[in-house]
Amino acid sequence: MMNPNDLMDRFIDWAFRNHPVGRQKVQPLYVRYKQPMMYGVFGFQTFLIAIISYALFTEYWGWNIMIANAISWVLSTLFAFFTNRKWVFISHAVGVAAFFRQFASFCLGRLITLAIEEWMLWFFIGQLNLPNMPVKFCSQFIVIALNYVFSNLIVFRKGRSHLAVHGE
Repeated sequence: MMNPNDLMDRFIDWAFRNHPVGRQKVQPLYVRYKQPMMYGVFGFQTFLIAIISYALFTEYWGWNIMIANAISWVLSTLFAFFTNRKWVFISHAVGVAAFFRQFASFCLGRLITLAIEEWMLWFFIGQLNLPNMPVKFCSQFIVIALNYVFSNLIVFRKGRSHLAVHGE
């Protein structure tokens, strides 16, 4: 299976192979914004996991919205951690302790956004009786933006990877 980063690189090469001037203009932008683009690709997949699992739990099986959201969170968080670590932020932290520190800080950031999302669902669905799926859908955009900030600034920042590699 091909690395998603390689797929993105090959796509850009293909799209601009016959446009050398376009390639010169696009390449610096591509290099600068590759990480947010990859986050968008995997963020969309994480979004789908969260929405589909939540819809299955609430709309099909009739589960409580808070429980359904928490279980949906577990599924999407596991997917997001491994894809973000490997292909978005390209973390080079090595060792079991470094891995679990990174996983714990990732989950802590996600727990904060889970609490925000749970409150939004409770308030807008439970208290204001707004429709379930549109509220969940809208809440995901806030959650995704906050998760990117937490992941980029705290969990996968370059200095943290360096410390974990050298065991400091």
